[in-house]
Parts: sequence; structure tokens; C-alpha cells
Amino acid sequence: MVKSKRPIVLLVDDEPDLLDLFEMDMARMGLDSERAASVEQAKARLQQGNFDLCLTDMRLPDGNGLNIVRYIVEHAPATPVAVITAFGSAENAVAALKAGAFDYVEKPVTPEKVRSLVRSALKAPDVNPGIGVDRPLVGDSPPMRQVRGLIEKVAHSLAPVFITGETGTGKEVAARLIHAHSPRGGAAFVAVNCGAIPENLMESEFFGYRKGAFTGADTERDGFFQAAHGGTLFLDEVADLPMPMQVKLLRAIQEKSVRRVGGVCEEPVDVRLISASHQDLQAAVNAGRFRHDLYYRLNVIEIRMPALRERREDLPDLVTYILGRLADHGASRGPASPVLQDAALAALGRYAFPGNVRELENILERGLALADGQVIAESDLNLAPLAEEGGGGEDRNAGLQAHLDDLERQAILEALAKTNHNKTAAARLLGVTFRSLRYRMERLGMD
Repeated sequence: MVKSKRPIVLLVDDEPDLLDLFEMDMARMGLDSERAASVEQAKARLQQGNFDLCLTDMRLPDGNGLNIVRYIVEHAPATPVAVITAFGSAENAVAALKAGAFDYVEKPVTPEKVRSLVRSALKAPDVNPGIGVDRPLVGDSPPMRQVRGLIEKVAHSLAPVFITGETGTGKEVAARLIHAHSPRGGAAFVAVNCGAIPENLMESEFFGYRKGAFTGADTERDGFFQAAHGGTLFLDEVADLPMPMQVKLLRAIQEKSVRRVGGVCEEPVDVRLISASHQDLQAAVNAGRFRHDLYYRLNVIEIRMPALRERREDLPDLVTYILGRLADHGASRGPASPVLQDAALAALGRYAFPGNVRELENILERGLALADGQVIAESDLNLAPLAEEGGGGEDRNAGLQAHLDDLERQAILEALAKTNHNKTAAARLLGVTFRSLRYRMERLGMD
């Protein structure tokens, strides 16, 4: 490979004329390029040197573009790869994104599409989730480590992400992390609560409108798609979209363009879609409330946010972080940082948290307001009334929680027995940190 200080792109296609066009496009953008006409040729080029981007056709004489995508993911993960798919081939596009492709472009391929894709790919930054973000994902439990790992994998891609989880688990925080560490991190992040928009206003809110399109349209206005152009559009509670709007959203995703209300021509839009819902979207599809083809487009990569009761060992870190934020925002009284009594922390460890982290924030803020000084006691948390307001949620979960506690206690006792009561070795055997083991034993009354 000829060494070059300019970014270099590997072009893979078995049509010489198309490769010539691609090479001219790259040259106009100030980029160097190399070409390959098959899967094996592409692998050979990749073995010879580093590329800043690979653009490959899906159909090749000795295989398909997915073979190249998988090879790059395994052997050159720092190289973004995009695929060219046949028009209307949603299955191939989704398969490529799931395999690890940065993005895809549908035929017929235009210079504008290629240039937009290349610009996005070459801006890709290094990914380091949790640093430099206003609201990090706090906690080092196995479920949270898994979430961070998924965020790291999907951040550099343009693949649509669907985030699922109960209310208050941090779905928007995860979406903002993905955006912040993606190639679009410097562009707009537009968050939309789909359940809060009146149905008769949805089309104009999403796609914008022309002046005079309806009564009161005195000026031209951009919609959510235009506002997020070049960045990320986050659709929260996407399951609440009515069926007519689902059809329009699907077309916008497929065509990568929108038509304003009252407009004639479609405008190209370049957005990365992240959606979320606390509802079971697959169940909504089965019930006929959500389009299967839209679900297929949105749920390319799924991230499940764990409930707080599934990661109770993160409570000490979460409490410290939240109390620190409250102190920074002036909610505390005096120069000292607010602290939680041990009995109060233990009470939180027994609580069901139907509202998850968001509820924990509210509980701590109320506890700080009721506390005498900066020390929050168990009585300041006022947990019992919350359990009653939730319709007996604590009672419903009591039997299950007791059973889970028994299983956890037995697993810890067995690990301690195998390690001659060496807690460090027991924690390693259980696959948790020493701090996590110590907290679990305290919560279970095993100290």
C-alpha cells in the first residue's frame, strides 16, 4: 500500500465503472482510495495496511458484504465499514448494521449520499462512555457493565438503537451517552416524548410545515427531523405513536427524507435514530398496535436498562452521586456534603423501587429536606407511605424478594465455605467486586 498522510478509503465492488465513480468522489473530497473487486481481494488489502473507511457492495462474486463487515469487526475494529444495499432491501441493511457496519446506503447511489456517509465516518471519535457527560451511568454491577459495553459498541455506528426498561431506569441518559460519544457528538441531540404530542399536531411537529399550510402557520417552521439534522433524534415512548404516524415515520426512515406539511418536495435529512419505551414493543406488535416493519427498523440493536432492584449493589454509589449533585445544586444546608445514615442505606436496600433511579432521586431530595442538618436518617426517607401509594407493591414483591434473598444468601455461604471464609476470594468466585459482596452481606444481615 502506498503510504499517504490523507485519509484512505477501501472501495469494494465488482463493477469497474462504479469503482471509477467512487474514486473520483473520494478525490474530490481530498481522500485517497484503493479498490478491490471481491471479498478475498478486500481481505488482502486490509491485511496490507490500515484504512480510515471501507465502503463495500453487498453482492460480490465470492460472497457478500457481510463477510467483509465481520472480517473488519474482528481484525480491524477501528475501521468504519459501510455497505451498499439494493433498493428496498431492508433485511440486508439491518443485517449489516447488526453485524457491525457503521451505516448503509441504498442504490441508486448518488454522490450526495456517499459524501454524507464518508463525512460522518471520518469524524468518528474514540469512545469512552461515562466521561465528560453531565449524567453518567453510575454503578459497577454486572448489569451496568454490560450496558456500558453495549454503548461502547454502538456509539461509533449509525445503527438505530432501541432502549427498553422500566420507567426511571435511565433510558434517556443512555441515549445521550450514545450520542455524545458518536461521530455526531458535536451536533444536536433532539429528545421527543412521543406520548406528549397531540395526534393532530404530530406530522407538523415531526416534519415541519410551510407558511400557509394551515390556519396559524404564519411562518415556515422546522420539525424534529430538521432540528436533528446531522445529529441524533431520540424518540422516547415510541410505542405511544398512533398508527398513521408510524406509517409516516417508517417512510422517513426508509427514504431518509421528509415532506413538510403543505410542502411539495421531500427534503433529505441525516439523523441517527434512537428510540425507547417502557412497554414491551414486541407485545405491541403482536397485539397489532405497532407496525412490525417499523419495529424491525427501530430495533436493530437493543439495550435493556436494568431495574434498580436488579442492581442493588450500586445503591451506595448512586446515593453518593445523587447527594453530591443535590449539594452542587444548592439543595443541601451548610458547607458539608449530605450523608446517609447506615440504617437509612439499609432501608433503601430493602425497598422495591417501583420508580427506579428517578424515584431514588426524589426520595433522597425529600429526605434531605426533612433532615435535621446534613445527616439523613431512616425516618427522613418516609419509605412506608410510598410503598402503600404504589398499591401494595412492596407486599406483592415481598415473597419473591425473600426467595431471592435466600438464594443469594445460600450462594454467598457456599462461596465462603469453598474459600475458607476469605471474602476477597469468595467475591472473585461469585464474579462480583469485594465491595459488592460486602454490601450484599450487610443487606442480608450476614456480618
